[in-house]
Amino acid sequence: MEIASQFTTVAARQVHVLVAGAQSRRSIVLLHGASFSSATWQKIGTLDALAAAGYHAFAIDLPGFGQSEAVSMPPEKWMDELFDQLNVKSPVLLAASMSGGFALPFITSQPQRIAGFVAVAPVGISSHRERLHTIASPVLAVWGEHDNLIPLSDAELLVKSVKRGRLIVIPNGTHAPYMSEPELFNQKLLEFMAICFQENE
Repeated sequence: MEIASQFTTVAARQVHVLVAGAQSRRSIVLLHGASFSSATWQKIGTLDALAAAGYHAFAIDLPGFGQSEAVSMPPEKWMDELFDQLNVKSPVLLAASMSGGFALPFITSQPQRIAGFVAVAPVGISSHRERLHTIASPVLAVWGEHDNLIPLSDAELLVKSVKRGRLIVIPNGTHAPYMSEPELFNQKLLEFMAICFQENE
């Protein structure tokens, strides 16, 4: 599967995006953690797996990471403009670790803009506890068994706060469980994608 490196503009700043899969209304936007970039999702085979399953995948370099320029604006507004620039309609949104600071304020203020949310030990769950219930789409929380940074109680709070939440704990996984068990992670992601888009058809 060919993975294309592209650029778009958000708030007059360059944003780098890796794009995989044919144009489809079944899409996913992948955000990375602080030690990673869009290339991580290519390296562990997530982009290939999504494309092979018929999804249109966008892996984003967040502001100041990878090949994206830094920007000064509220993260929820940055996400709003990013979705407009990518022209994605109700994609699944995946946020890992640090990128929870972008995803959570966005989806708790505009929950109608996503078809599903994959929370891979994201930061900020407890600080948005009063608005988590607004997320109406399916939610998958993925935690590593040995995550020492984000407590499992955050995952439980998220799953209990939404109508359709599920928690998966990756055996022996750390804070970035997709790095130690990429095949299992990709499998669980594809299963969740099918649920999200089956509900929206």
